[in-house]
Amino acid sequence: MVIRKEARPDVEAITDITKAAFGNHPFSNNTEQFIIHALRAANALTVSLVAELQGKLVGHIAFSPVTFTDGNENWYGLGPISVQPDHQKQGIGTKLVNEGLDLLKDLDADGCVLVGAPKYYERFGFKSSNELKHEGVPQENFLALSFCDRIPTGVVEFHQAFFATE
Repeated sequence: MVIRKEARPDVEAITDITKAAFGNHPFSNNTEQFIIHALRAANALTVSLVAELQGKLVGHIAFSPVTFTDGNENWYGLGPISVQPDHQKQGIGTKLVNEGLDLLKDLDADGCVLVGAPKYYERFGFKSSNELKHEGVPQENFLALSFCDRIPTGVVEFHQAFFATE
């Protein structure tokens, strides 16, 4: 398997993978593919990686800037992350997350936040923090990973592209 940066010809396959991965997801509004398109259009897709297996794309991960009410900068949000359903539970998501976090560190990012399942993301070092919130998300599902040994405080907002519905 190869993890690489997305290329222009990958856009349609990324959309298809994202739709398939979130099609039956219990916490999805099935707008994730629109979010990725909106991030790309706003030039806010800081890191966009694909997983390629035998010449076929089977996974994708996106990272984009987030803002904090305390004024902290240089943090990014992980998501959406998608793996083709027939390739899930094979370590593809793990490889995408690890490679993406390494690229953020190479960009001198201060950290990363996400909304997700704690049991999955804690293995990468993500933790819930009582001082950090994302409106409308249960505290246990909003996780942060600091690359600089400091977690900001306040409310986090993802890029406005996360409101995209088409």
